[in-house]
Amino acid sequence: MSHVLAVDLGGSKCSAAVVDCDGKILSRQTVPVDVSSSSAPVLQIIQLATELAGGKKLEDAYVAAGVAVPGLVRPDGTVWAPNLPGWEAVPLVSDLSRSLSLPVQVESDRNAAALGEFWLGAARGKSDAIVLMIGTGIGAGILSGGQIIRGAHELAGCAGWLTVMRETVQAAENNGELESLVAGPAIARCARDRLRDGEASSLARLDVSKITGHDVAAAARRRDRLALDIFNRAGRFLGFGVANLISILDPEIIILGGGMAAVADLYLDALQKAMFERAQPLAAQKVSIVVSKIADTANLLGCARLAWDSVVKLRKHDGIQ
Repeated sequence: MSHVLAVDLGGSKCSAAVVDCDGKILSRQTVPVDVSSSSAPVLQIIQLATELAGGKKLEDAYVAAGVAVPGLVRPDGTVWAPNLPGWEAVPLVSDLSRSLSLPVQVESDRNAAALGEFWLGAARGKSDAIVLMIGTGIGAGILSGGQIIRGAHELAGCAGWLTVMRETVQAAENNGELESLVAGPAIARCARDRLRDGEASSLARLDVSKITGHDVAAAARRRDRLALDIFNRAGRFLGFGVANLISILDPEIIILGGGMAAVADLYLDALQKAMFERAQPLAAQKVSIVVSKIADTANLLGCARLAWDSVVKLRKHDGIQ
């Protein structure tokens, strides 16, 4: 049986998997991303591909590869990824095609997630869907009429830049307003600021400077009032952002993915309430908002689908059925 290599390169970790034509993940490895140089993540991908090949030549182990990146993929195959040092114009497609001796497809992580959900997730059978990835950052993979919306400059879906407040948000200049209010680092930053202002919380027992979003989520699950309020506030802002997406794009479904999907129960009610307050009423009544059931593999599955599609196109081109 033929297999493809799927790679999900993030800002902090890199996952690679061997995937069959039905979307079954046969093996998988995840490592922290090496950011010591601009070439280090590329070398990691090659190393993961080699290890997962199990001693086979890469061209014998895989028929193609698909890679998701945390940034912009230009038409010439170069990648801009702001969270990876030196990645202003990395020629990832040509570097990997040459090193792996395989056809390589590279896609933004938000679009890869949308393809994964469309293939085997909650967007299956849907032609108009939004996959809202919420983690360290915020991005939206958008399907309209069954096609990925890319925009004139491959920047469609930068949902972290949605504006949801009347006031200026101090941290928004570099990351976008919604991202600076809702993403994982924003949750942690909000908790640290409020604790330093003297608010009571079980989180005060920790080293305030080292509090993470995971710490705040754990406290919220213990019904800590401050932590619950932080997630309620984040959910409300996220609901405003979702309302904008619904009003503009009129999707059938919005799927919440990324790291924050695992704690969606802490903010989903606030999100939906705010969404109904601000979204176009008819569209709001018809859209479904769900939490991804394949959140940790959506990018990998999307990359695998890209790789398999490239194989099908190549075989058709060569007249192979």
